[in-house]
Amino acid sequence: MFNFDDANKKSKEAMDVAVKSYSALTRGFQAIATETADYSKKSFEEGIAHLEKLSNAKSIEAAFELQTNYLKASYEGFVTEATKIGEMYADLAKDAYKPYEAPVAKAAAQVKSAAAA
Repeated sequence: MFNFDDANKKSKEAMDVAVKSYSALTRGFQAIATETADYSKKSFEEGIAHLEKLSNAKSIEAAFELQTNYLKASYEGFVTEATKIGEMYADLAKDAYKPYEAPVAKAAAQVKSAAAA
């Protein structure tokens, strides 16, 4: 028979899990947005500083060396930042799923015990 108290309890549990997951998503996306904005600002400032150095270069060879070093450092910085953001997304997915681990495990156990019966 349908029990309203049980249904209410299950509904509340489901809402609590969803709110915890949403909170984790919000925190994770905020951290990623902050990291991306910080990297963009840093990259822009480094680009401006590079242009100033480049405009003061005394020869083509010096300008070429400055440009080569800047491109190498920019690429390495980008790869490092992309790796960091990728790890942040992976952590975000783990944190968002964490509230669902217990209910999913409980449901899987119930299905397994029902199939064995």
